[in-house]
Amino acid sequence: MINFIIRNIWQRLVLLVFISIISHSVIHLAPGEPALVDPSNPRMKAEDIQRIRAAYHLDEPLHVQYVFWVRDLFTGELKSFKDNQPVLKKIWDRFLNSVPLFIVSMMMIWFLAFPIGIKAALSRNSVFDRVSTFISYGLISIPGFFLAYLLIIFIVKTFDVSVIGMRTFGLEEAPLLFRSMDRVWHLTLPAMISAIGGMAVLSRYVRSQMLEVIHQDYMRTARAKGLPEDQVIYRHGLRNALLPFITMFGLTIPGLIGGSVIFETIFAWPGMGRLGFEAILARDFPVILTLTFFSAILVLLGTLISDILYGVADPRIKF
Repeated sequence: MINFIIRNIWQRLVLLVFISIISHSVIHLAPGEPALVDPSNPRMKAEDIQRIRAAYHLDEPLHVQYVFWVRDLFTGELKSFKDNQPVLKKIWDRFLNSVPLFIVSMMMIWFLAFPIGIKAALSRNSVFDRVSTFISYGLISIPGFFLAYLLIIFIVKTFDVSVIGMRTFGLEEAPLLFRSMDRVWHLTLPAMISAIGGMAVLSRYVRSQMLEVIHQDYMRTARAKGLPEDQVIYRHGLRNALLPFITMFGLTIPGLIGGSVIFETIFAWPGMGRLGFEAILARDFPVILTLTFFSAILVLLGTLISDILYGVADPRIKF
């Protein structure tokens, strides 16, 4: 297993290099200049533009710019075009804000989808199965951003409370318990909206996979041995149905950046998704490239975790 992990890490490192090269090349194909290099600015003289281009190595060939980007990234000297702040510090600050949102959203998805999917499979064609199927397909069909706007309008008009940002302004002097509850309130809403679509999809996967295994021979053997039904379902049935969900789990990790762009922007949540959105609007190449690089790391890390969990879930799979 150790050799398997080392070999896969090495392969992913090589792949990461190619991803960074392609990303760097593609982002420079976009039209226009970075935000600070704006020839249309009447206050910007030609010599000022040239000085800024030289400071950020924008006057160098593309491969030389890539070398400078890699050097500055790994030495911590990479600066944002937008505000000249260290890119890694900006991303780290936003990362700390995105992690709670991501964790709560994933917990909602996994802890709700599995019971709903298993219950629907065990009571196939029942009222619960039909209702859960109808609601799931309805939630899958409705765009998440549309639900987010409906929720914001409903809560603001009905309860007249704030749902935007990480906290309600003006509560700095409030008791700690009240401020903590306010943080939980602001965290729960965007996490719930971002989890709805994933929960609906995952519950359908759980139902279909459980329907495939509950009538297998080993399930009948387990029941014939007198094992409790819960043990038959969760120990024998669910474990053999886990492999597709392990793949999904690995691919949800990149959602820490990419999947949060829409909801963090709608709810004004200062996370990495919103940082990426702002960087794209500002043509802030260092931030865009670094976020893309970290997204690639999360994708490769997620697939590596999935490969390892395959062998844990199914002993028949050999490393």
